[in-house]
Amino acid sequence: MDYLFDPANWEWIFAGRNFMFLLERFLNNILLALITMALSLVVGLVVALLRISKNRAVSVATSIWIDIWRNLPVLLLLLYFGLALPESVKEFWADNAPAFLPAQLRSGQVIASILALVVYNSAVIAEIFRAGIQSLERGQGEAAAALGLTYWKSMRIVILPQGLRRMVPATVSQLITLTKDTSLVSILAIQELVSAGSIVNNTSGSPFGGTGVPAPILQVFIVVGAMFVVFNLSLSLLSRRLEVRERKRFGDVETVTGLEDQVAVA
Repeated sequence: MDYLFDPANWEWIFAGRNFMFLLERFLNNILLALITMALSLVVGLVVALLRISKNRAVSVATSIWIDIWRNLPVLLLLLYFGLALPESVKEFWADNAPAFLPAQLRSGQVIASILALVVYNSAVIAEIFRAGIQSLERGQGEAAAALGLTYWKSMRIVILPQGLRRMVPATVSQLITLTKDTSLVSILAIQELVSAGSIVNNTSGSPFGGTGVPAPILQVFIVVGAMFVVFNLSLSLLSRRLEVRERKRFGDVETVTGLEDQVAVA
């Protein structure tokens, strides 16, 4: 325990720009996670709707798609897309990546990591969405059809608003997992927080050159882990606030019994 709390083993944090170096690289994780989150939610919703399609061929094909991607290790997917993605696609990303992204996220391998994370997480989120939609009483859709609503209109007005609110906890849990998975992109030579921690440790607390102070690997990765905890805990707290707000905003919808009333509220 003395080794863990020895002040000399923590001096590296305040030496030079070590802590800022870690924060800047953690920004890469956050940006990558936000981009992947947005794409995974959109793709996951589309895949979920195809999964519950009344067209048997579409439903079966989508089910196979989901089962394949969500059962493969994320690390394997990162390696696959990193090696299999055409160089022309990587060069296109490198030439046209948004200017607000850090230089580390404008390399060609970043698009491979985004595709790998989106394919995996959209498959998992699709199953979460499907479960949430199908958890609603069957009579909801039948009553909507009886009112003359088309399938897609009943889905938009009646089913999805209720189903999506039920899926918030599971969806946020998957998004937290996605954030942690961004640490794996270092295998494609993308500099993020975990790889930055290794750099600080290997350069004796001086990643920018010059004289540094010892940066023990245990203390370095405690700081790295704390950054992930703070960000993911903030995400969890935000989701809880959203749940509370949605209950307050739509609480009256849960008390009605007739579908006509729910359509009117929507």
